[in-house]
Amino acid sequence: MTTQTPSVEKSEEEWKQVLSAEAFSVLRKHGTERAGTSALNFEKRTGLYYCAACATPLFESNTKYESGSGWPSFYAPLPGAVATSVDTSLGMGRTEVHCKKCGGHLGHVFPDGPRPTGERYCMNGVALKFEPQ
Repeated sequence: MTTQTPSVEKSEEEWKQVLSAEAFSVLRKHGTERAGTSALNFEKRTGLYYCAACATPLFESNTKYESGSGWPSFYAPLPGAVATSVDTSLGMGRTEVHCKKCGGHLGHVFPDGPRPTGERYCMNGVALKFEPQ
């Protein structure tokens, strides 16, 4: 696990002022958006995916793939962009993925992805912002 203290810290009220209610629920309260609801599932352009809370670059579009999970999926984050921790909220251990800069909850990583990493970073679309290049 790569848990680290975030370098961007804001109060709950400050986060509520800069995030939509759904983004706040996911990024700050570890929520999950409904599967299949993110427009980013269908994004095919070249570009970068950023943290919706602090604008840290997280994923390159060339690592995105269709996992069939209903959430935007990637096989690798940008180097040093994310941190992980153990999530036992559903009574089992899962690896939770956070933005390394602000600590925002992005989703989970599973060991069932494609080559070259074999990992599936299953991300909440509301936790990401896409910028085409």
